[in-house]
Amino acid sequence: MSQADEGIDLKTSLGYQLKEASSALRAAMEAALRPLGMTVTHYSCLELLSQRPGLSNSDLARGTFVTRQAMNVLLQSLERDGYVSRPARAPVGKALPTSLTAAGRRRLARATVAVRAIEMQMLAGLSDQDQVATRRILSTIIESLNNPNG
Repeated sequence: MSQADEGIDLKTSLGYQLKEASSALRAAMEAALRPLGMTVTHYSCLELLSQRPGLSNSDLARGTFVTRQAMNVLLQSLERDGYVSRPARAPVGKALPTSLTAAGRRRLARATVAVRAIEMQMLAGLSDQDQVATRRILSTIIESLNNPNG
């Protein structure tokens, strides 16, 4: 029997372990953000806008790993609640650039404290050297998967 016929050993499959880690991280972040009335997608959207003001709906959807439709619904909610602002008309083309408001920055600051605590928990068992190596390895994996021919 060949190895392909045997299937994947989930205990040693890097892909499975990455998915399990991703799921555990998301669950911990959702639990930490829930008392703040936020989801991981809410937080990710605000964080992206903090670092890159003016992103479009499509840019935000890609950056938060949701559909454009889901991001549009989220942005409407965030705009209604006063956390982001968008112009009535697109200055160029069709994309409406989105920016954080002062209320959005305050909301993000509270959420960031919760998210940093989760990240510190996640990294607690790793030395500084292991943390650097993990980031490097994950970056290499991401690059390899995003550029399979190069």
